[in-house]
Amino acid sequence: MDRTHALVLGATQGIGLGFVRRLLQDPAIASISATYRTPEAAGELLALAQKHPERLQCLALDITQESEISETLTIIQTTTPKLHWVINCVGLLHDETMQPEKSLQQLNTDRLLRYFQVNSIGAVLLAKHLVSLLKHSDRSIFATLSAKVGSIGDNQLGGWYGYRASKAALNMFMKTAAIEYSRKCPNTIIALLHPGTTDTRLSKPFQRNVPLEKLFSTERTVEQLWTVLNQLELSDSGQFFSWDGSRLTW
Repeated sequence: MDRTHALVLGATQGIGLGFVRRLLQDPAIASISATYRTPEAAGELLALAQKHPERLQCLALDITQESEISETLTIIQTTTPKLHWVINCVGLLHDETMQPEKSLQQLNTDRLLRYFQVNSIGAVLLAKHLVSLLKHSDRSIFATLSAKVGSIGDNQLGGWYGYRASKAALNMFMKTAAIEYSRKCPNTIIALLHPGTTDTRLSKPFQRNVPLEKLFSTERTVEQLWTVLNQLELSDSGQFFSWDGSRLTW
């Protein structure tokens, strides 16, 4: 296979930015497209693009807007006929207006919809529009960050209704997409990944009870997930993997 082409979504910070840095270190990756939602928050990513203008292309994208997904992939397709790595790191746990719910009394329709828009629907719309870029004869990977708390079978603590449910929906969306991809893009492996607790802005408010040995640096998380992705086979498509390569229950 010739040199490969990659797309990282949600590359502003944390694991997404870490994957961009990791891919830039790999000479086999000919080009990388990376998305951000707002330029104000994408300073480090845009600085990387200035250092690597021949390999790194940055594109604005709000994954909750299907028209923007379509437009962004059309732009990529003008210079890159096919993709081999798609790594979707977009996710929402909390922001200035919302925190994960601890009880039923905290549920709010608008916040629940926001969780599903960002964590679930965006990813499956991405799968819809990626077909033409992944329909080729080379091995390719379409990976999306999920979360162990999205496992229904593993849920022992409750709480975090919107985040848990949106990640469970994400798992079902991508499992179902993997079945269709086996016909339309038979050389593409769709994988769901639990990265573990990584020292990022997303997990910062919830790190207090995490043992130090289970709080990973971004670099360590990316390296662990990269190892998992490179070991996947076509028969693994549609499965849910932890950072150590073990399969997680639905």
